[in-house]
Amino acid sequence: MARSQYILPVVVVLAGLALSSVFIVDEREKALVLQFGQVKAVKEDPGLAFKVPLIQEVVRYDDRILSLPTQPLEVTPLDDRRLVVDAFARWRITNVIEFREAVGSEGVRAAQVRLDRIINAAIREVMGAVPSTTVLSDDRTALMNRIRDLARREAAALGVEVIDVRLTRTDLPEQNLAATFARMRAEREREAADEIARGGEAAQRVRASADRTVVELTSEARKQAEIARGEADAQRNAIYAEAFGRDPEFFAFTRSLTSYERALKSGNSSIVMQPDSDFFDYLRSDKAE
Repeated sequence: MARSQYILPVVVVLAGLALSSVFIVDEREKALVLQFGQVKAVKEDPGLAFKVPLIQEVVRYDDRILSLPTQPLEVTPLDDRRLVVDAFARWRITNVIEFREAVGSEGVRAAQVRLDRIINAAIREVMGAVPSTTVLSDDRTALMNRIRDLARREAAALGVEVIDVRLTRTDLPEQNLAATFARMRAEREREAADEIARGGEAAQRVRASADRTVVELTSEARKQAEIARGEADAQRNAIYAEAFGRDPEFFAFTRSLTSYERALKSGNSSIVMQPDSDFFDYLRSDKAE
């Protein structure tokens, strides 16, 4: 009876020690077995594992991809326009021993603080080397990849891998919006004025060329017309001279008819002359016969 009183507590203690020496590693985590703060074993495969009770302890770390949103950060691109940037990162623990040595007992919280500094520094470095137009463009994939690669190199010493970095917002500070919009408007107005001036200059050149072409064509047409008119007049005079040379009396007769036509038109001034004047030579009856 006395022995049973002592055996039962011993069995309970031994059972407790046996149970405390067994732990389960979930498939979503990694575990370190520590003894007096020193790493004694790494358990990365899911299932049962063992440790020395009372002496060793188990520290668990999440093996999944973790998210880290950054605080709004003000950066200055290459053209000195200040921008407010928000970003988030995806990361995971790849080496639990290095991770434990880097962050100590604070674990993921300390890692997030240090990663936040690393990512902010990478954002400042990358965006400080490009103009704001590149940062504000629709396609920022190249910028985000550069930030990710830079942060990944710096974070490797923590035993973690930065999988991705994404920029969620890139805006101008509120106090700079009005001034920036005014400057952008002035730049666009100046560009529009330059385009209008260049268009006006081009229009003047086209108009001057057209006017010069019109003058040249008109002058050439007038020249050809004068030549044709002169040739026609010469040909007409030659025909008249030939005709009048053949019959001088006919020439005198036609000239008199022309004079009668011009002198006897209605509305002309009255003239008084003798009937036997030479002007009426061809109107007298003897000449008419």
